[in-house]
Amino acid sequence: MGISMIGIDYNRASVDIRAGFSFTKKNAATAMERLKSEQGVLGCIILSTCNRMEIWASAQEEWQGSLYEFLCREKEKVPGEFREYFVQRTGKEAVEHLFYLASGLKSQILAEDQILTQVKDALALAREAYCTDNVLEVLFRMAVTAAKRVKTEVSFSRGNISVIHQALDCLENQGFSLRGKTCMVIGNGEMGKLAALALKEAGADVTVTVRQYRSGIVSIPKGCDRINYGDRMEFLPKCDLAVSATASPNYTLTRQLLEEEDIPGHMVLIDLAVPRDIEPSAGTLPNVTLYDIDSFKINTLSPKMQASMDKAGVILAEQQEEFYNWYDGHDLIPRIRDIKKEAVEDLNLRIMKILRKTPMEDADREKLLNAIDTAAAKVVNKMIFGLRDSLEQEAFKNCVEGLEQLYRE
Repeated sequence: MGISMIGIDYNRASVDIRAGFSFTKKNAATAMERLKSEQGVLGCIILSTCNRMEIWASAQEEWQGSLYEFLCREKEKVPGEFREYFVQRTGKEAVEHLFYLASGLKSQILAEDQILTQVKDALALAREAYCTDNVLEVLFRMAVTAAKRVKTEVSFSRGNISVIHQALDCLENQGFSLRGKTCMVIGNGEMGKLAALALKEAGADVTVTVRQYRSGIVSIPKGCDRINYGDRMEFLPKCDLAVSATASPNYTLTRQLLEEEDIPGHMVLIDLAVPRDIEPSAGTLPNVTLYDIDSFKINTLSPKMQASMDKAGVILAEQQEEFYNWYDGHDLIPRIRDIKKEAVEDLNLRIMKILRKTPMEDADREKLLNAIDTAAAKVVNKMIFGLRDSLEQEAFKNCVEGLEQLYRE
């Protein structure tokens, strides 16, 4: 199976190391185009989120390239320094990983929904860049279908929450209630909006920053106020808590900026960005507590959660089997098309002797011949794929080989 992937995630590397290998949409598309241009690479997809980065490839058997070395070239990293943080999977191991991943069963917050959207978005981006092939298309689509089935049929007691929900739960357990608190969310992307909604639902007064040049066209969650991003430091001293979740390559909050502000009491900062939005040393200030996206891990499963995992595993095994059945037969499709073409041509040669002797207009004869071609192709299709559905895979392959020999003689 010519499917392989490499990945780095929150289990293997800290947020700072992961940040060095993250991709924006723009540079992911550029990197995929370069990888797809390599001799032997048939298709590729890059999945880059706050918690992980993965490169997927479908390649010919003779391809001798290295996804890891390709990534290090893209990111200008020395390969020997980072290999320990990466895992490589091929074949069925890679397929199983993707099905569990899309279902949220490898997420920092078990069974969360965001990863499914991120997997779909990664596939869509690869399509836009013309970098997928048939194998990766079907693999990712089937993984998404499997994830939807898991979410429909399996109940996870902590499902459908996100890192920000987990963060707020941890704060509540530490005695930090959000009700009536003044909070600011820096960033109005998907993660920022989710954070604003979670804070609002927890009873906080929430203000969201927007970039000035976008302030007239962006929407913010209902019930939240907005300020321009450039005014964030003026508003910050009024806050009990601030969340930053942007795609900015630069810090949105630095230690120096915080030191320059007159912060009257203790402040909680939550950095949900990769690369980081908040300078790590800001967390050493006496009146600041800083959390990053890795601060809220769940390391143990309850018996109920484990039972749900087991049930999901049965579903995913069934869905993976469907993919393997497709994969085992996908290379036969071009051969079946050739057999169908040969059969139709064979019929044409036989029937033309009759049609030439049949009195009719040339135009009518042409129409009749086209109709016969279409009907013959459908009959051959039905026969061959009927055999596929009723025979074991190996027996069906033997039938295809036999039919090929028939028209070679």
